[in-house]
Amino acid sequence: MLVDFETCTDQATFEADVCIIGAGAAGITLSRDLIGAGFRVCLLESGGLDFESSTQDLAQGQSIGFPYYQPGDSRLRFFGGTTSIWGGRCAQLNECDFERRPWVPHSGWPYGKDTLAPYYRRAQHELELEEFEGGEETWDLHGLQAPPFDRDLLRTSFWQFDLVADRFAHRRCRDLMDSPNVTILLHANVIDIQANGDGTAIDKLHIANLRGGRGEARAKIYVLAAGGLENPRLLLASRSIQSTGLGNQNDLVGRFFMEHPHARGGHIVSQHFWQLLKMLPRSYQYKGHRYAALARASETLQQREGILNSSFTISVRQPPNEQMATLKNAYLTLKEELEPNRLGRALWHINRRFLLWAREGIGPALGWFRLKTSRDGLYTVVRGEQAPNPDSRVTLTSEKDALGVPRLALDWRFSDIDKHTVRVLMSALDKEIRRLGLGHVTPSPWLQEEDAPWQIDPLISNHPIGGFHHMGTTRMSASPSEGVVDADCRVHGLGNLFVAGSSVFPTSGWANPTLTLIALTLKLADHIKATHEPRGVR
Repeated sequence: MLVDFETCTDQATFEADVCIIGAGAAGITLSRDLIGAGFRVCLLESGGLDFESSTQDLAQGQSIGFPYYQPGDSRLRFFGGTTSIWGGRCAQLNECDFERRPWVPHSGWPYGKDTLAPYYRRAQHELELEEFEGGEETWDLHGLQAPPFDRDLLRTSFWQFDLVADRFAHRRCRDLMDSPNVTILLHANVIDIQANGDGTAIDKLHIANLRGGRGEARAKIYVLAAGGLENPRLLLASRSIQSTGLGNQNDLVGRFFMEHPHARGGHIVSQHFWQLLKMLPRSYQYKGHRYAALARASETLQQREGILNSSFTISVRQPPNEQMATLKNAYLTLKEELEPNRLGRALWHINRRFLLWAREGIGPALGWFRLKTSRDGLYTVVRGEQAPNPDSRVTLTSEKDALGVPRLALDWRFSDIDKHTVRVLMSALDKEIRRLGLGHVTPSPWLQEEDAPWQIDPLISNHPIGGFHHMGTTRMSASPSEGVVDADCRVHGLGNLFVAGSSVFPTSGWANPTLTLIALTLKLADHIKATHEPRGVR
């Protein structure tokens, strides 16, 4: 059932077995799984069915650390969330990402990858993907020639792509909207999560709309699935019982913010352009599915040099500090000026499909032509793992949004190991390129600059800062002294409040987070089903 809470002007109360805050990939996945088991679900969405600037303004905040996208521009607040403009990249974390690495402070998940393996398979099924780990076995499986790298230095991995651009849009969620076991509340903004008197459980949610309507949502179980910025914001802002916010008894809510920062790693100086361009295919199809390859630091290299599990691809790019090419500048300008409404998103997806067609059909040839006829060069595009850093964090400001909720401030920070990893990775690639007689790698100058923790390069990627991946701000841990939620994603100290999404990641790896957050959501659904009885439809 679909209800627009914006039409409610009087106090309204909604009841369910489970209240879920946020109708993005996590919230929708969890709702589907739970109603299939007979649970009554109330799914609360801040926005409507399409982009609205007044609702989007509720997400605005400050960026006060290393330069980052404005918080209000990095997530969409309407049904389906930011997956409405998602590029579809899916990949599993590697086994080493789950392990405690002594050279990476605060690393380690409460369990290993084997625990999440069956949920990865279910997540791939949800996204109509092949069951696929994405390791080096893929070269043989897909009939491709693997790069002849020394596997003690460099390994290769693969993305696969969800080809359905609007998988979580409302028109693809009729099963939820027609279900008698779910109430979807649009324009229902949670302004406070109220705990009971002794702060051991949640009693209710206070909700509001921009027309002055107020209400409550009550349930046995509450799940916060609003994203890596809004999850900590809501926990910190809910101070009616606990003055420092919910789950924040150890001052850990909002800390450990991580991204996948992008950078220009190095310039590959070579006359063997064609061989290098085909070494890591950027996009190809196999049996109706789309894939792309990358290289990353081997586990041996990570341990020996004390580095992270960062990755890179090889692409033709303009040299640094040049004026941006006219076509690319026009595309990015149009992208920034277009609102992400239905028309804007349709144009974005048309452009994305064209770029994918070009990569698969004429990509290497076009790159070779650019290298031969322009000043463009062959560069490595780094997609870094970022080490968990407690000083990289989300906090609240004194400014409030239109509903009275404090706005957030993001203080994004790097650690020395982040940059050190790129230096080692480029050195390893240089060693391999020389060994293979293909040229050499000149590391980017910023890697030797002592006062530069990282460098943003607008010529290296359409997303020059990072992947818009918000991770770590309500991190998972075995102990309350080390994180915000436990291995079941329950907030430490609160019996019925859970968190879904990439904000629970203790570490980020190189892999895009969506597949992992869906797998974690399915694991959370199994936990709820195993520990609670549904009341179902009355």
